Amino acid sequence: MKKNFIEKLHLSTNRNYLERMNNKKVECMKIARKFDNEFWDGERKYGYGGYKYIPGRWSDVADQLIKTYNLSEGSKVLDVGCGKGYLLKELNSKINGLQIYGFDISKYAIENSHSEVKKHLYVDKAQSKQKYEDNYFDLVFSLGTLHNLEIFDLKKAVKEIERIGKKKYLMVESFRNEEELFNLQCWALTCKAFFSEEEWLWLYNEFGYTGDYEFIYF
Repeated sequence: MKKNFIEKLHLSTNRNYLERMNNKKVECMKIARKFDNEFWDGERKYGYGGYKYIPGRWSDVADQLIKTYNLSEGSKVLDVGCGKGYLLKELNSKINGLQIYGFDISKYAIENSHSEVKKHLYVDKAQSKQKYEDNYFDLVFSLGTLHNLEIFDLKKAVKEIERIGKKKYLMVESFRNEEELFNLQCWALTCKAFFSEEEWLWLYNEFGYTGDYEFIYF
């Protein structure tokens, strides 16, 4: 089922698409795709431009996940592509006894993750075979990660998320028209899967994905 957890947060950021495209974007893409310190905490042209914890920024998203997926003490949740773990931190602060897990391809992100959740995070790839049993997690979610994969790795990642999660929620970048596609192509540094809504839904069906999903647009 289509969800709308992230849109408000996504739209709160202003973006100059043409400036990004004209600012030696190809070279910036090469640096961003290392997912190292330049991507997270370097200049804006390389990625986030400083990815810091802002109290309350993820609070509404956490509340919606808790309510929608009935999370409570003892629930097990996994964040695929967790970055510095800020959403997991927010979830953990709202539910005592929540069992949180998260991994990211970026060693830098894990090493610089929020201190309250760092011990629960590790380095791994979304397309890797996961060590968990079938339906191990009450919720597996992934925000802004899977569109960074080529289609053969995307299939592996989605099928693993489907396997290990009782409930699932995926958010990726997409487009509904030519203008949004152009803006996405201008802005995206790490995206490899430039698919429309219809294409994403076709792929989810092909990969056997049964969980929830959301798209963000530029």
